[in-house]
Amino acid sequence: MLSLKDIVPAAQNNINSQFILLDKGRMTLEGQQKSCLALVADETAAIHFQLWGDECDAFVPGDIIRLANGIFSYNRNNLVLRAGRRGQAEKVGEFTMTFVETPNMSEIQWVPDPNNSKKYVQQGVISPHSRIFPPMP
Repeated sequence: MLSLKDIVPAAQNNINSQFILLDKGRMTLEGQQKSCLALVADETAAIHFQLWGDECDAFVPGDIIRLANGIFSYNRNNLVLRAGRRGQAEKVGEFTMTFVETPNMSEIQWVPDPNNSKKYVQQGVISPHSRIFPPMP
């Protein structure tokens, strides 16, 4: 299992991770497909997680989700973790998981690695927490 703090953007990833869903944004329609953005976290970091189709209704805040073969990539100029076509997200529990809300890996500015153009490195922090989902009180 990969910790959220260790995730970096890439064209192809096979991310296996487990996290808790903290908040879920409103649903939108993209063509015929439902979509919604969520904030998820583990004990190391938080990240934006893109839910598609039936996933939008299947998961609620407090659900612990196991992601298999996920991808961390750009979606409409935002870095999001998602299951993608080959991945799978499934509920494995609820409410009992330690988490932190910072850093938010989706709020970090990433640039190509000068030593390896297929990898990305952190250049700076846009915001220490999610600008879409304000920190919990």
